[in-house]
Amino acid sequence: MLRKIRLTAALLFFTMITLLFLDFTGTMHSWFGWMAKIQFLPAVLALNAGVVIALVLLTLLLGRVYCSVICPLGVFQDIISWFSGKVKKNRFRYSPAVSWLRYGILAVFVIALVAGVVSLAALFAPYSAYGRIVSNLLAPLYQWGNNLLALWAERADSYAFYSVDIWVKGVSTLIVAVATVVVLFILAWRGGRTYCNTICPVGTVLGFLSRYSYFKPVIDTDKCNGCGLCARNCKSSCINPKAHEIDYSRCVACMDCLGKCRQNAIRYVPGAMLPKKQAPVTEETGKPASQPSSPAEKVDASRRNFLTVSALVAASAVAKARKRKWTEDWLLL
Repeated sequence: MLRKIRLTAALLFFTMITLLFLDFTGTMHSWFGWMAKIQFLPAVLALNAGVVIALVLLTLLLGRVYCSVICPLGVFQDIISWFSGKVKKNRFRYSPAVSWLRYGILAVFVIALVAGVVSLAALFAPYSAYGRIVSNLLAPLYQWGNNLLALWAERADSYAFYSVDIWVKGVSTLIVAVATVVVLFILAWRGGRTYCNTICPVGTVLGFLSRYSYFKPVIDTDKCNGCGLCARNCKSSCINPKAHEIDYSRCVACMDCLGKCRQNAIRYVPGAMLPKKQAPVTEETGKPASQPSSPAEKVDASRRNFLTVSALVAASAVAKARKRKWTEDWLLL
């Protein structure tokens, strides 16, 4: 049931946001424009504190639901991964988090924001990346189809449609859009949510928060028979079936593992109900939270926590100085 609710909400958000990018009449914006305003990075750059706080609380309550429902680029990857699953089933496997790459890209992203290099930051931002794909690749086709309908309507003495100018951006912008699609397609086809858990700066920030979420998918070690079916269907590659551990910083709360487990050994429950045999796995150590960490591991964890918090503070500070201009750039790129 949870998976069906998630899929329904995700498809609704994905469809409406796509139509927002394609809409040239303004009709969709009057009804569903709020879906664009609740995107994480545009909200941060616009200093929309209410939306940012709501998304943070949502993550602390339910995990990375934003990534699996609200973010159009995340749903876009899920669609590609779904088609890939029709070709090869049970194709995923657990892999450790590539933390150095995740935090390294987040650092580059923050530096780009501070330096005012919006175009570089937009290459990594999920909402901008999806908007770039739709605006440059789908919008011309959508407008061409509209003009064709307008031609037919005119011949039938109808004014239900009207012709619009088809606007194609520069070659460089088109090349970037095509490259974005190719990279995303390859990553999603082969690894599901690889982009979200290794490149996306929003995924990194929300992943830090989701480790402390109230609700989590939990492995019941008494019921689990170690078949590994959950891990082979985990698009985030965050389930370690041998150790009965889940990396909650990479889990996007897609609920796929709940339906795939034949033993009903995985439940989505409050973290306080975690069985004693399994404690929440920490990204820094790769060990259960109850297991002592070495001093070096604690220092490394502090550095990463500081980097993540600094990223949010720096992005907000820069946004405050360039609020109006940057908001327009992010929504149009």
